[in-house]
Amino acid sequence: MLGYLVRRILVMIPTLIAISIVIFTIINLPPGDYFSTYIAELQSQGEHANLAKIAFLRAEYGFDQPLWRQYLVWAFGMLHGNMGYSFAYDMPVTQVVGDRLFMTFLVSFTTILFTYAVAFPIGVYSATHQYSLGDYLLTFVGFIGLATPSFLLALVLVYATHVYFGISIGGLMDPHYMGQPWTWGKLASVAAHIWVPVVVIGAAGTAAMIRRLRANLLDELQKQYVVTARAKGLHPLKTLFKYPLRMALNPFISDIGSLLPQVISGAAIVSVVMSLPTTGPMLLDALRSQDMYLAGSFLMFMAFLTVIGVFLSDLALAALDPRIRLQAGRQG
Repeated sequence: MLGYLVRRILVMIPTLIAISIVIFTIINLPPGDYFSTYIAELQSQGEHANLAKIAFLRAEYGFDQPLWRQYLVWAFGMLHGNMGYSFAYDMPVTQVVGDRLFMTFLVSFTTILFTYAVAFPIGVYSATHQYSLGDYLLTFVGFIGLATPSFLLALVLVYATHVYFGISIGGLMDPHYMGQPWTWGKLASVAAHIWVPVVVIGAAGTAAMIRRLRANLLDELQKQYVVTARAKGLHPLKTLFKYPLRMALNPFISDIGSLLPQVISGAAIVSVVMSLPTTGPMLLDALRSQDMYLAGSFLMFMAFLTVIGVFLSDLALAALDPRIRLQAGRQG
């Protein structure tokens, strides 16, 4: 098992290097760079750009160097905690993200907790009460959740609360707390606002997990070892939790690898609709304006989350399923 863990950690290093090369290549594929886009934008408005300052910044950050040298500067800078400079915001990337990164973590973590807390009991109930009225109702709600785009649900909630209740549910806090230091009042405001984006962002993922857990658990409950346990008179709850539920949870655990980046990237449109101070809208703006260091840092952050998520899901699967532990032990 120890050898398995070491190999998995060693595989993560070349994986992240390969991903960083792909990301850097893709964000440099469009013709020009941030400065050429900025100059063209000013000229279309009849204004003049400070060409001397732009030439200085191009030389300072290596835009006049070959592409491979630009990549090395960017990659080694990230290894030392320097995520580059955001030209659109005229400040280092680490200062630009600031509270937005924390708010993104907060929304993402709360959404994941909501997804698992809701999907798990409903999926188990739906599988153990197959074809009951409750199963039909939950299945119908699940299909509605899968079919409704998150941004559409956000628009409906924003409109309905404004028209019928006269309140705004946009943002993650009251406007007067924006840009202010953290206090108990600001924390309470975030707690009062966060449930709406969490429900909107987590609706589709929760519905999908309910359907998947129900299907997997139904498959396990029909296997011979469950029939034998019931025939021996084992208590129904013990029969359910001993093996069938554990085996049905394997896809749940393996989803951790994709769940973290999906929540962050998938919430970008919802964040724009609901005016959330998260990293999603900032990433979209960075891609549109070719702010390469800001966009590249976000994409590398999501890649890092993916790699870490897959690693954690592999460890959890090995702890949950004895067959995976045995296979890992033989390989070690």
